[in-house]
Amino acid sequence: MRAEPERLVCGVDEAGRGPIAGPVYAAAVLLDPLRPIAGLRDSKELSALRREALAVSIRATALAWAVASASVEEIDRLNILQATLLAMRRAVEALAVAPQAAWIDGDHCPTLGCAARAVVGGDRSVPQISAASILAKTARDAEMLRLHERFPRYGLDQHKGYATPGHLARLAQYGACEIHRRSFAPVRLVLGA
Repeated sequence: MRAEPERLVCGVDEAGRGPIAGPVYAAAVLLDPLRPIAGLRDSKELSALRREALAVSIRATALAWAVASASVEEIDRLNILQATLLAMRRAVEALAVAPQAAWIDGDHCPTLGCAARAVVGGDRSVPQISAASILAKTARDAEMLRLHERFPRYGLDQHKGYATPGHLARLAQYGACEIHRRSFAPVRLVLGA
């Protein structure tokens, strides 16, 4: 799927819907058609080193880019889908160049001030969305490393907040802290115990 050349189309994607800890992140990217970036693809298909290198290229060459998040409190209050859409809207609204359209990875679109289209699998097929996927993932990973410095006992540097056996064991041992999503079942179970 290609953007119409005369239209400014941003790609939008999220990172961190599935974890039981930490915020959810979203990014919006308007690529410069005159400065293509080789190697763009779904961030989950890239090594951490390659993601970081591509993130630097995206930030240096894109017409505009923005990263935003929704907090753990917002996730617990709104639910993860609505918090994700909120982070996406914040990212699009933060772009220095207003897009004429936004292509969103997945099957839901946030309410935006421009046309929006959901693209299932867009992080694998649309360069703008791949770029957004990379920026969202690298920004969230960096935030989880910062949170690891504050809460080292949970091993966030290893699992980035996902419900791995190691994380669940530490959650059972130490209980939940302020960065755990209380609306997610594994955290609710610990709190209920």
